[in-house]
Amino acid sequence: MIRYKVVEVSVVTDEELESVLNEWSAAGWLFEGMQFAMRESSKRPAMAFVLFTRDEKPAKNSTPETGQ
Repeated sequence: MIRYKVVEVSVVTDEELESVLNEWSAAGWLFEGMQFAMRESSKRPAMAFVLFTRDEKPAKNSTPETGQ
């Protein structure tokens, strides 16, 4: 089963993005992509969403609603 992780970054700088990528990669998550939310009045992103996945084995008899 693939588990997804979305990390919202409100301070979009190279240092902050690098920190998020290193932190979650070290925790076993695989980087999948990044999406930016832009402001009309600026060329700089207002926020970023960093997407990660990892493969997890589902618990026996688990359902998405309960996770059990």
